[in-house]
Amino acid sequence: MRKVGFFRSIHLKFVLIYVLLIALAMQIIGVYFVRVLEETLVENFTTSIIDRLGPLEYSVIEELDADIQGNRTEEDGPLANTIEVLLGGLDSDDIDEVRVVDTRSRIIGAWSADDNNEPIIGQRLTAGNLVQEALDGVGAGIEDKPNQTFVDQNDPDLGRIWVVTSPLISNVNGEVIGAIYIESRVEKVYAQMNDINSILAGGTAISLVITAVLGVLLAQTITRPISEMRKQALAMSKGNFSRKVKVYGYDEIGQLAITFNNLTKRLQEAQATTEGERRKLSSVLSFMTDGVIATDRRGRVILINDPAAGLLNVSRETVLSQSITEVLGVEEEFTFDDLLNQQDSVILNFSTPARPYVLRANFSIIQKETGFVNGLIAVLHDITEQEKIDAERREFVANVSHELRTPLTTMRSYLEALAEGAWEDKEIAPQFLNVTQTETERMIRLVNDLLQLSKMDSRDYRLNKDWVNFIDFFQRIIDRFEMGRSQNVTFKTKLPNELLYVEIDTDKMTQVLDNIISNALKYSPDGGQLRFKVEKKEKEKELVVSVADQGMGIPRENVKNIFERFYRVDKARTRQLGGTGLGLAIAKEMITAHGGRIWASSVEGRGTTIYFTLPYDPANEDEWS
Repeated sequence: MRKVGFFRSIHLKFVLIYVLLIALAMQIIGVYFVRVLEETLVENFTTSIIDRLGPLEYSVIEELDADIQGNRTEEDGPLANTIEVLLGGLDSDDIDEVRVVDTRSRIIGAWSADDNNEPIIGQRLTAGNLVQEALDGVGAGIEDKPNQTFVDQNDPDLGRIWVVTSPLISNVNGEVIGAIYIESRVEKVYAQMNDINSILAGGTAISLVITAVLGVLLAQTITRPISEMRKQALAMSKGNFSRKVKVYGYDEIGQLAITFNNLTKRLQEAQATTEGERRKLSSVLSFMTDGVIATDRRGRVILINDPAAGLLNVSRETVLSQSITEVLGVEEEFTFDDLLNQQDSVILNFSTPARPYVLRANFSIIQKETGFVNGLIAVLHDITEQEKIDAERREFVANVSHELRTPLTTMRSYLEALAEGAWEDKEIAPQFLNVTQTETERMIRLVNDLLQLSKMDSRDYRLNKDWVNFIDFFQRIIDRFEMGRSQNVTFKTKLPNELLYVEIDTDKMTQVLDNIISNALKYSPDGGQLRFKVEKKEKEKELVVSVADQGMGIPRENVKNIFERFYRVDKARTRQLGGTGLGLAIAKEMITAHGGRIWASSVEGRGTTIYFTLPYDPANEDEWS
């Protein structure tokens, strides 16, 4: 996972939001505070002047009334001086000028902060509408406020001034006899406000710095557990469940951290359980002799075990994500939906002329409780051997039936002829009886051979072994056949001139040699030769016995099949010679029971040689010699 950049982190966002909220709150508070403070200061400023204006008006009115009525004496001095003295009572740093005008707007008394008042006595006061309004009696009521306004001077050093006028109403006749005009420096109030704004701005900046620091600390208390949980989540995604999130407190985030640790523990336990089950499943799938293929809901292979890959002769990497119909080679016969609905097994025949190979596939649906199909499981079984056994069984039954039916049919024909009167013919009857007897003996031999094979298949027999000199034993059997032969065949032996003792069941080995030599005589032409040979191989600790004829031979592709039951290279000639097709099969079973091997080599048109081995231990030579 990509690392979160600083400018995208929740830490920075939290601090910014926190600082912006505090800044916004302070701005709102500051604007309200400054506005209210400004109004309060200006109101206090004007109120203080207006409050002092009342006594001043009373004194000036008395002097003006006295002057109008002629009650002033020389001792009182000039009216302007008297009014200047009275106006001097308003002496204040906030007041610049005070003027008293008569009804014609002429200045009859003045006071200013620079004490330069005489030049303006007797001049008209050009102060605009405020003076005229005062002379007109505006603001003369008890509840009325004096006329006032704020004037912005062009001189930046003077700034704004506050001008107030008030009518002077005679106490004698109640008429307006003049007006008072006052100019005061209200800029000082705004200068104070600027100082207060500067202090407030500095305090705001300091507060924001402190707020930012506190925001960082507060953000850390929130983001640190979240960062720990993020690291733990990354570790969990990589399979590491050993980490634990540090709990910094027991608030909501602390409870979240505790819950996250519990979740980690549960996930670790669940993963351990899942891993154990996965290993069990993997072990089961790996050691199963049957192949298993699993697909997703679209029929694509998501799992295949080694036996299945071996049975299909494919690699696991190449078949993953392929369609199961393609992997099984049934895409022309079935679709994936057909396999989902397939109730019976599907036979997969991969046989070639040189090698039979048959598989059986059984299908099972992977389905949720809701009925949603998640996929398909195919189980593969190698039934080549089973099919081969079934084919051999069918062939065996057919061969036995045929072998029994042929003599029975012959016997029935002759017996029917005898029953119809042929028994009275002294020349034909003996021949018919002889044929019947021959066929009976043939059936008895066949049944005996079948019983012998049946016992050997069921392992329901025991070998009565004894130590014998195999050279003498083999020679006696050869002599018996040589003396009883009825055809012109010569015997040639090549036997070691020494005593070779082996542990064998003489009855079973006699039957083996009888079967092999009988076959050799049966297929040897007149004037042919049978060769008998015994070879000792001390290194392999075995005797190799061979019987070779000069018959018609066996085609190379059929040599490996002559030890199978009822197998005949030339069936017509074999039945003509009276064979059952079981002699070499019995020989193979008996040699195998003795711990040996049997095989054949043949050249078509030149003859066949049968070989077999017997275990031979030279250590027993001295004991039995």
